[in-house]
Amino acid sequence: MSNPFKNIQGETAWRAPSNIALVKYWGKYGNQLPKNASISFTLNNAFTETSVKYIAKTNDDKTIELTFLFEGKENQKFAEKIQRFLESIVPHFPFLPYFSLEINSTNSFPHSTGIASSASSMAALALCLTDIENTLDGGLFPSAFFEKASMIARLGSGSACRSVFPYLSVWGKNATIPLSSNEHGIPFHDKVHPVFKTFKDAILIVSSDEKSVSSRAGHALMDDNPFAESRYQQAENHLSTLVNCLKDGDVAKFGEIVENEALTLHALMMCSTPSYMLMLPNTLKIIDLIKTYRAEKGVPLYYTLDAGPNVHLLYPEENANEVETFIQQTLLLYCENGKVIYDQVGKGPVKIK
Repeated sequence: MSNPFKNIQGETAWRAPSNIALVKYWGKYGNQLPKNASISFTLNNAFTETSVKYIAKTNDDKTIELTFLFEGKENQKFAEKIQRFLESIVPHFPFLPYFSLEINSTNSFPHSTGIASSASSMAALALCLTDIENTLDGGLFPSAFFEKASMIARLGSGSACRSVFPYLSVWGKNATIPLSSNEHGIPFHDKVHPVFKTFKDAILIVSSDEKSVSSRAGHALMDDNPFAESRYQQAENHLSTLVNCLKDGDVAKFGEIVENEALTLHALMMCSTPSYMLMLPNTLKIIDLIKTYRAEKGVPLYYTLDAGPNVHLLYPEENANEVETFIQQTLLLYCENGKVIYDQVGKGPVKIK
């Protein structure tokens, strides 16, 4: 059978941000479906840029033909993961076997350290692939384009489905949130108080080493976690309460829930069989210093963690100067080589080519 895309070639590139979950998703079923709904801030400065060059094959070989570069260099481990992912999504993108693909991906931050690098990388790749489909087969309406990209991103990394939307995104069916779905993320910013659309996130890099237990393995351990069912109910309750905080501009209640979510996530890891711990001594020291600073100064500074040792400091834009002075004078001592990424709530992915 001849190639229906004969002589077609092109290139597309997207920048997709990382995200930081406020209510965490931890535990899944089926094909990357969440056991509980989650909500996240979309970030701005922590991102992945991915380009995909595609050239129509001149042979009848229907295997996925892929060259994958990470930070400009071949990476066999990542290439094998992307190869499997592309093979799994051929039913969604039937054009894939007809092209030779060259994918080049770069991060603005360390990968595999608990800053949701898989979210930004899979979101960027999903956007590129959906863009190619759009070019080959005709246009999708913008809402349908991003919904499909979100669904495809989810198949690569669950939380990636939240990285294709601006400001905030919800993933997972929740009775109090219209149009919420387990299949894809949805944007959630129309009724959010302005204070949260300019929130700051300073990411303190406690360690850039690769995690000892991957998020994929951590999710699987939730299947036998004795606290799993009560956790899923807690998450739904937290999400419903947090939605009201976001609408009302209740920063204090927001911070209380977000910190509780971070500690619950890591407690679940410690209660797994086998148990494991991703927080490091400096993670705990930073948390303790934040709590003391907040109590003494009355500044609305809160923390959260993803599945790793690094600490996200969340605070309103109006408190940026005093918080960032505190970071420089007190907290950098506990960061790896004084490394901090100053980020903020962002406007979502950008097509760059």
